[in-house]
Amino acid sequence: MADLERPERLQIMLTADELAALENWRFDKRMPSRSAAVRELLRRGLAAEGFLSAGQGIKSQEFGVIGPDGDEGKSGGNPE
Repeated sequence: MADLERPERLQIMLTADELAALENWRFDKRMPSRSAAVRELLRRGLAAEGFLSAGQGIKSQEFGVIGPDGDEGKSGGNPE
């Protein structure tokens, strides 16, 4: 794979549970770094069909890797 220039830096804050989920997924998939794991998860998320757009007034803190009840795969931005 060709070296890609990545001039933009993105910093995110994660809870301990979110970081553990990311690390577990990363090691399970043998990803070389956290950055590579996050890029792969972003790629998969953006490629998914039927993903929801954020509604107006949704705050950043409402989007998470781990749902409020601890279930993986639930994200904020779509209150039920």
